[in-house]
Amino acid sequence: MKRIFSRCFIGAGCFLPFLVSAQVTTPSGQQLRVVNSSVPFINFTPDARSGALGEAGVALSPDANAIFWNPAKLVFAQENAGASVSYTPWLRDLIGDMYYTYLTGYKKIGKNQVIGASLLYFDLGTIQFTTAQGLAAGTFNSREYAFTANYSRQLFRNFSMGVNLKYINSNLAGSYTVNGTAIKPGATAAVDISAYYQDQVRDEVSGKGIGWAYGAMLSNLGGRINYGSEERYFIPTNLRLGGRFTYFADQVNKFNFVLDFNKLMVPTPPIYGTPVNGQAPPILAGQNPNRPYLSAIFGSFADAPGGFAEELKEITISTGVEYWYNDLFAARLGYYNESNEKGGRKYLTSGLGVRLQDRYGIDFSYLMPLKGNSPLANTFRVSLLINFNRGVGRVNEGSDE
Repeated sequence: MKRIFSRCFIGAGCFLPFLVSAQVTTPSGQQLRVVNSSVPFINFTPDARSGALGEAGVALSPDANAIFWNPAKLVFAQENAGASVSYTPWLRDLIGDMYYTYLTGYKKIGKNQVIGASLLYFDLGTIQFTTAQGLAAGTFNSREYAFTANYSRQLFRNFSMGVNLKYINSNLAGSYTVNGTAIKPGATAAVDISAYYQDQVRDEVSGKGIGWAYGAMLSNLGGRINYGSEERYFIPTNLRLGGRFTYFADQVNKFNFVLDFNKLMVPTPPIYGTPVNGQAPPILAGQNPNRPYLSAIFGSFADAPGGFAEELKEITISTGVEYWYNDLFAARLGYYNESNEKGGRKYLTSGLGVRLQDRYGIDFSYLMPLKGNSPLANTFRVSLLINFNRGVGRVNEGSDE
């Protein structure tokens, strides 16, 4: 049998790309019901700014990367147009040729409207195929990408909404055959819906004051993906809720405090019993994950076998603090937390940002796991931003750019 998917499993960053969910047994015998999906790369944090803030960004002040986090924010951007490119070597301590990159840009088309587009490309590197006898059987460059088109509109003075249309393509093994089944590239479409509110109170003379914002993002609401078999796999539909509080110390010093809550809207694996007479194992607690799409997605808030207490453990927390001096230099710290029973990812993040000539910017972030032997150790991100026609667009409340 050809060994095809081991690199794909690792590349997804401790997710299992061909399983809707995974029930894992620890050495102590405890069963962990980890919620997973196909194409998890479309939820990877693409940019260095949010990467340095514990992967929080739904209510962070807008730049071109808002298309990923919350495109509704773009109508409040200072610039008439902007673009960004980001690069992240992925799992570089384990595999040396994996990375993902994010290209994004937007343009205001009226007083209250914005359009934009982005491309997230994930290169899983070269897979070496072998036969059951260990003989070489060729190679393939495994890759995935998601193309997004955006439209956002301001509805009230401090409130806006946005929508993304997304095409997702996953080509993990070309068109090879495994155990008589042809593995083909998978593709599907999805939609994102977002909302954003912001306001501030600030003294014009001293510069002192406060600002606040709230955001919500329902992302990757779309069809299941198929890789050539009869099985169709859930994509990582996700709900983000977040807030930002800005403290203006004076005209040149300010602090942003951000907090995001994330819920993966994918079925939780149930508790299975012992199969009888070769039949599928019975479900002892929880719900069948292979139920109708809308029931599975929106029912994911109440399908955990452990009830409400387990549902709360499926919510991850991202938080961070960002300091800006004169809108030119930024220092950032963040923290990401996931329940030990749902994957146990816990890490600190840090980063720096610089803005040059009101047009160019560069951000850098670094991830520090709190557990040893983490595959995410030494993850860094770099983002380059370009702003156009600064000051032409609407003044951004509590802007950091």
